[in-house]
Amino acid sequence: MTVRPNPGKPSARGVRRGPGELESEVLALLWVARGPRTAAWVQTELAGDLAYTTVVTILSRLHDKGLLARARAGRAYAYTPVTDEAGIVARRMRALLDHEADRQAVLASFVSELSAADESILRALLGAAGPAESRG
Repeated sequence: MTVRPNPGKPSARGVRRGPGELESEVLALLWVARGPRTAAWVQTELAGDLAYTTVVTILSRLHDKGLLARARAGRAYAYTPVTDEAGIVARRMRALLDHEADRQAVLASFVSELSAADESILRALLGAAGPAESRG
């Protein structure tokens, strides 16, 4: 059995990140960047001693998940986010909903836990979108 260090605990190379933390850091960097960025740029901008191959792996995973677009930039790729942070959260919510058998129960539970302000926003958005048939 392999024992892995706990996230957030110091290791020989420094503090270990939790699952998904590095992906979030890379996305945050690319959101504030102006234009496409290469793995070398991301590696330079991230604090720490990450290997270039680690950065390339993270960028490739984000691309495979549909969160980054990439285009050739010489011998490397340059990456650009395909959506903003709100778009990513919306994708995650939709993915969770898509895996549930009783969608109505999940949506009812979600709506019942909204604040009055959030419920008003949701109602306004649904009203502005028009009938459900036109939303697909």
